[in-house]
Amino acid sequence: MSSTTQKIPHGPAQPYATTDDLLEWMRTNFDRYGDIYQASVYGDRVYVINDLQYVDRVLLRNWRNYLRKGQAVKRIALSLGNGLISSNGDTWVRQRRMLQPAFKSESIRLLFTRFTQATIELRDKWRDAASRAESVDVTHDVSLAVLKATLLAIFGDDYEAIAAEFAPIAEESRNLEFVQLCAALRRRIVEIVNHRRARGGSAYDLIDFMMSARDRDSGEPMTDADLGRQAMTLVIAGHETTASVLNWVWHLLDEHPHIEAKLAEEIARTLGDSPLEFDGLAKFTYTNQIIDEALRIYPPLWLMTRRAITDDHIGDYFVPAGTEIYISPFLLQRHPHLWEAPDEFDPERFDAETNRPALAHCPFGAGPRNCIGELFARIEMQVHLLLIARDLRLRSAASASSEFVAGVNLLSRSHFRMNPEMRVDAS
Repeated sequence: MSSTTQKIPHGPAQPYATTDDLLEWMRTNFDRYGDIYQASVYGDRVYVINDLQYVDRVLLRNWRNYLRKGQAVKRIALSLGNGLISSNGDTWVRQRRMLQPAFKSESIRLLFTRFTQATIELRDKWRDAASRAESVDVTHDVSLAVLKATLLAIFGDDYEAIAAEFAPIAEESRNLEFVQLCAALRRRIVEIVNHRRARGGSAYDLIDFMMSARDRDSGEPMTDADLGRQAMTLVIAGHETTASVLNWVWHLLDEHPHIEAKLAEEIARTLGDSPLEFDGLAKFTYTNQIIDEALRIYPPLWLMTRRAITDDHIGDYFVPAGTEIYISPFLLQRHPHLWEAPDEFDPERFDAETNRPALAHCPFGAGPRNCIGELFARIEMQVHLLLIARDLRLRSAASASSEFVAGVNLLSRSHFRMNPEMRVDAS
């Protein structure tokens, strides 16, 4: 190859120090080297990219060469096994095809009452707190409510039998004990599957959908081990990511009362006292813009990693096989060349007439390896926000920090403690 085709991006001479905040380290080096640079991270050669042309090459245009996720998923695999998030190659293709039907709109419609049940319970708890002028731990309460909604959607009528065993997921840090907990819960899921087979019948929940799934080529169902891994993956991925976004939503609405007031006006005008229905969710334009803007500013999936299977080029730069690619939706979605006033919370930037490249907003990833549960998560977030904001507003009980922790997901550093207040016109 010529020297032109062998062009390698510049980057820091010193490897990333694991004691540093990875997200802040990435941002600092973008400021220094531009929207692509090479670095050593966890002993691997990494290209860190923050340009739509480069991201398009990796996630869309040449996605087959970057089908394998990078080393960052190894931490996830320790807890969840070789499930949809951490698997690669033909194994991932097979898993994705078998799971996809469970996450289509017609399937999510059947789970709609599961989402509303958990949200109504949380709303009533916060209404009681409002009547007593008591504050609530929003971060903790939202985590528990989202976990319950997720478990109800996955396990349906078996929820009561397993709820206590899964409860620590809302509390545990991601350490060795968490890995051991996940292994025990995978075994518990297999027990539930065997009990269902023994009693026969069917249920409208994700476990039932997965038990009914068949491989397109062989016609074989998932193995028990696969069912345990995939269900556990859905519990973890479906819980913490959604809970993180909703936690940030309440904090952002408190910081921007004019936006909260506009949300309340849309809910009163469009929903009023009527029951919330699945087919009506698309009518809440401003509500969905709030969710999109929260996802832009605080995407739970703040880092995507891929590994080049064969040699490639990204723009003018040569990418040797085995190179890790890091893409941060957090940084891409705050890129000053893509977003006006990128650090400001402005839901109206998502007006339908805005002409913006699709990849500029990718909180659920993009391309074939995008998050399979995006619709699931969006419906859950809409239900939560609409049913609670119809009756209540939340105001900070103490000075609240917007600091975050960029771990597996982007979490608030501190819990948000807030005072629920009944709306004057709420019954």
